[in-house]
Amino acid sequence: MIKYKIDIFAELSKHGFNQTRIQRENLLPRQTMTNIKAGKSITLETLNKICIMCKKQPGDIIEVVPTDEEKIKYY
Repeated sequence: MIKYKIDIFAELSKHGFNQTRIQRENLLPRQTMTNIKAGKSITLETLNKICIMCKKQPGDIIEVVPTDEEKIKYY
């Protein structure tokens, strides 16, 4: 399972992208923002945008944490 390593909205805010600006400038769709808040998946395109806005690499933002079920199935 892929999980977020950081609070994405806090990191975006540090770089001048608060939620109001993100919505006003239509940088990320509202549903995408909802998915991030819920810890759900996002597209690679969205991950790319977040990486650029935060000046980070994907590995700084997400990590793979296998569930017990995934460990049994794939290990």
